[in-house]
Amino acid sequence: MLHFSRDEFETRHGRLMVEMAERKLDALLVFAQESMYWLTGYDTFGFCFFQCLVVTADGRMRLLTRSADLRQARHTSILEEITIWRDRGTADPVIELRDMLNDMDLLGARIGVEWLTHGMTGQVGLQVQERLGSFASLKDASTLIPMLRAVKSPAEIEMVRAASDLADGAFEAALPLIGPGTDEAEILAAMQGHVFRHGGDYPANPFIVGSGRDALLCRYKSGRRVLDAQDQLTLEWAGVKAQYHACLMRTVIIGEPSERHHELYAAAREALDAVEGAMRPGNSFGAVFDAHAAVMEAHDLARHRLAACGYSLGARFAPSWMDTPMFHAGNGEMIMPSMTLFAHMIIMDSETGTAMTLGRTYLTTEDAPEPLSRLSLDLVVV
Repeated sequence: MLHFSRDEFETRHGRLMVEMAERKLDALLVFAQESMYWLTGYDTFGFCFFQCLVVTADGRMRLLTRSADLRQARHTSILEEITIWRDRGTADPVIELRDMLNDMDLLGARIGVEWLTHGMTGQVGLQVQERLGSFASLKDASTLIPMLRAVKSPAEIEMVRAASDLADGAFEAALPLIGPGTDEAEILAAMQGHVFRHGGDYPANPFIVGSGRDALLCRYKSGRRVLDAQDQLTLEWAGVKAQYHACLMRTVIIGEPSERHHELYAAAREALDAVEGAMRPGNSFGAVFDAHAAVMEAHDLARHRLAACGYSLGARFAPSWMDTPMFHAGNGEMIMPSMTLFAHMIIMDSETGTAMTLGRTYLTTEDAPEPLSRLSLDLVVV
């Protein structure tokens, strides 16, 4: 069930060894499911419970997890060493992690920890610090693997291209349904159904489907409504292949676009062009955001825009497909070739109740970024 070759995993492992050596780490405690998946292929939602992958400077990898994920790890990953902690009244998996580290001769070692991940609750973080703080020297290594993951291999880029094709198809499947009297549920079913029918996966977070005043929301919420003869519909969705995401975003106008719709669309299109122009090696993620902000300010839309305009994409797990780095002010991380980045122009004018969004996924190159979607950027009116 491996989605990549063993040579691919060996290359990733080698990149990690180089980074660990540069940081003088004897071991790394991997808590992020994305990191485990990238490094070994281990594919599960079992990270909602305690688990940890230990990677040592000499290349050894050993997973501590629950019995429910034993076969999952064996079936989906290259891992050979798997230790089980068992659910019981007095279970303390962090103590079992400490015992495992002791067995691996890591007492007093310099150990990196992935603190910044959904795979580690606040309670677990406190326990790790308390139980292991006197056992070893713990160093924050939260960005180590995420920054390695941000630059994609050719094999990963193939997955993102496949995901992008699924995203395009999802919109094309839903577009004929969009019109007065259509229930949002039908649109959502058509989009998600297309991804599933063509071999895709669940997204790391729900698709955004909102009309009327809900078109101004950029998060999923429960509940559906039926489209009016004059309406607006905001969609944000992703194609997903082997957990790799490619996102798109559009606001569709049902009926006649208002003058405000046209104004906001013009600003969104200009801002996306500016972002695309800045999305090149040699520029920072912050500089890309600044290009977006400058256009919004020129259109007097500073109060209607968001404080970020996109982010990296890759293999992600719940609760979010958003990856790092992100396009926001002051982000000094640099654009590099072979990144897959989602740029979204989101303008929400609450004063007039007008929504406008425009976004797509790009592959960075040595020069101008390559859009991965075949969909037109024109304002969609039905």
